Amino acid sequence: MEDFIFQNTTKIYFGKYVLPELGNEVAKKARKVLLVLGTGQVKRTRAYTDTMQSLHDRQIQVVEWNGIPPNPPLSAIKQAIELSRAESVEAVVALGGGSVLDAAKTIAAGHLFQGEIWDCFGPKRKCRILQALPVFSVLTISATGSEMNGTAVVTNDETHVKASLYSEAIYPAVSFIDPSYQVTLSESMTKYGAVDIFCHVTEQYFNQNTLSDVSDALSEGIMRTVLQRTKQILAEPTEVEPRAQLAWAGTMALNGLPGLGRGGGDFSSHRIGHALSALYDFPHGLTLAIVLPAWMRYVYKEAIPRFAQFGRNVFHLKGSDAETASKSIIALQHWIHSLGISTSLVDQGVRIDALQEIIRNESIPYPLGKLRVLEPNDVENILHLTNY
Repeated sequence: MEDFIFQNTTKIYFGKYVLPELGNEVAKKARKVLLVLGTGQVKRTRAYTDTMQSLHDRQIQVVEWNGIPPNPPLSAIKQAIELSRAESVEAVVALGGGSVLDAAKTIAAGHLFQGEIWDCFGPKRKCRILQALPVFSVLTISATGSEMNGTAVVTNDETHVKASLYSEAIYPAVSFIDPSYQVTLSESMTKYGAVDIFCHVTEQYFNQNTLSDVSDALSEGIMRTVLQRTKQILAEPTEVEPRAQLAWAGTMALNGLPGLGRGGGDFSSHRIGHALSALYDFPHGLTLAIVLPAWMRYVYKEAIPRFAQFGRNVFHLKGSDAETASKSIIALQHWIHSLGISTSLVDQGVRIDALQEIIRNESIPYPLGKLRVLEPNDVENILHLTNY
């Protein structure tokens, strides 16, 4: 088990009817906020009504920025930054899912940053964010875990590159998770969110360092919860309890705890998935559903005992290490297929002759990965495996 330092500064309100506290928390830091919203019909939801009521009850002025789509584009975020400055807001409130939160964090950072905000993104970033406006979040979709971490992922819609920004300054000050807001989510949003949560854990779980018993138990428990509760939600979408269990799994999956003692995650599947989203605007969860099983097939022989443990403790498989390791990947793919999601790039309309463009996309920083270090030819092999 490796040494580590852990700190997470986000305060969580979890449960039904917690949103009245939003205004009280925001009032500690701001009297005027930028409310960042996604696309669709968010203004017709109870989450929007409750948010506005809580802010108005504390006489907090609200400036709205409406229209953040999935895979939030840099161009729209820059416009929102200009609005936040023109209106002299003192905090940013995100109402939505991961894309809205990513945009809100970037706006909060960009408001105070005097340079080009994109220069702070990616592994070759030229600068770092040291300060930002306070961020508050009201979660309506559980998937990315962005409500309790310091990461924002944005797509540069000019260069078609998707990259991340990390700063301690953009951890949400307070996040509100009311699972009852999520009972109206579409089936596709629920499915893609579940895959995203599952992948966040596997990316930290499959590491050369396997000596972390507590992190293993936590990771395996989260993965089992995702499998069980997603099935229940799809059968009874309006039931709040399964939504609550999945929502907390989503928050725990990427708040730093599952990876402690392992020295950092692999995240190869995420990087390759970012290239697919940047080029084709695919939903993030769909890209992970495509890439994760193929990545596993390509690398699992590097860590057969680990994959065997995964198969036994998550999917309850039996057999020798070699048999169970191989079966675990089949079990994962079977679960994804049971959600009605195809794991084939061809099924998504991506031609084989387009693979070189994906491989060369700067969303993928080479060398890539930890369990097995990947170069462009490895990523090409993985992309070919998505069609099996």
